[in-house]
Amino acid sequence: MAMSYILLLNPLILAGPDAAGQTLGRSGLITATAFAAALSTLLMGLIGRVPLALAAGLGVSGVLATQVAPRLTWPQAMGMCVIYGVVIVLLVLTGLRERVMNAIPLELKHAITMGIGMFIALIGLVKAGFVHAAKSGGPVTLGPAGELAGWPVLLFCVTLLLIFMLQARDVPGAILIGIVVGTVLAVLVNAVADLGPRAWQNGAPELTGGAVSLPDFSLFGHVEFGGWGAVGGVTVGMIIFTLVLAGFFDAMATIIGVGTEAGLADAKGRMPGLSRALLVDGAGGAIGGVAGASGQTVFVESATGVGEGARTGLSSVVTGLLFTACLFFTPLTRIVPGEIAAAALVVIGAMMTSHARHIDWTDRAVAVPVFLTVVLMPFTYSITVGVGAGVIASTVIKAGQGRWREPGAFMWALTVVFAGYFALHPIEHWLGVK
Repeated sequence: MAMSYILLLNPLILAGPDAAGQTLGRSGLITATAFAAALSTLLMGLIGRVPLALAAGLGVSGVLATQVAPRLTWPQAMGMCVIYGVVIVLLVLTGLRERVMNAIPLELKHAITMGIGMFIALIGLVKAGFVHAAKSGGPVTLGPAGELAGWPVLLFCVTLLLIFMLQARDVPGAILIGIVVGTVLAVLVNAVADLGPRAWQNGAPELTGGAVSLPDFSLFGHVEFGGWGAVGGVTVGMIIFTLVLAGFFDAMATIIGVGTEAGLADAKGRMPGLSRALLVDGAGGAIGGVAGASGQTVFVESATGVGEGARTGLSSVVTGLLFTACLFFTPLTRIVPGEIAAAALVVIGAMMTSHARHIDWTDRAVAVPVFLTVVLMPFTYSITVGVGAGVIASTVIKAGQGRWREPGAFMWALTVVFAGYFALHPIEHWLGVK
């Protein structure tokens, strides 16, 4: 119940067109999201043997929707998703995943999480119609012309405040309850005001036909590798690297955090079977790509089951089976308006920014890279830009302080890569490539 909101949010994020103008059907996206979550979570229960549940990572979905699909096709985007999943699996098998984790400064790990949270929140505000591209004046504005317009965006605000109030009272399943209440209000308002389907982002909140239907596997297996010549090899490499980052950091921290709460990890964070859990988490990227749902990652909502006493993989098996049952209730999920589901995106973004409490804001060598990472992700609509700016600022500032050895070889290598990424256009112009 705590994770079910992903069946609404993932299709909302992936609803846009690709470079060829093609979109992914909502029914197919809901089925793909439920199927990938079910299979990944079942594997975590049977192989990982820990109470951890997986579903589509919103950070990964955000990258696919805003950085990959506008340049390539959806099958190519899902192909990159498979590649990033394979990369993470190889990192786990070779033992490099933990080494890479240790090489990146802790403050940048927190900053990446915070930046992705801000990025997701902005997506939610735009999807709800709360924020618009300005026709004049600044780059963005409140509503289409400096004010909110229409019932849907008002219901978004009501749903958002309701979820925040429920969370403040520590009500279990606050996000789901808020979405359900918001949807009921949307159904009533649509019926009384006779708004019609055009007033809503994805059609009127009405139940058409029965509540149960067969799963729509139309997106399954639509994966394409190659044909990336239009964007260039460097850009493809950076996109895959960004996908790895988006699905990389939170997973290990979540696994250790939930494992510690369950009493499965020791004081140093060592957990028996950690490699199996990390392996399944990495495989979730490939599973999500093949299913057409984006990469799967461990959800912090797994702590809900642990809080109720879950200590083994049986919890994940049950959760996976319940996600399987969701495959047959697509008509119910289609009632939820996009504006109502967008409220959950903003809430999740707010939750991710709580990592700010771990930052030493008095240390400029820490605060400046964190600031650049966090603000540039939403301001440029790109996770890659935020990570790159943070990495470069971190190494350069420390070098300026005479601490150039402190970042380590891996961080300096990343600095060179990101410097090349930012300077790619002038370099190509200088070499006569473009």
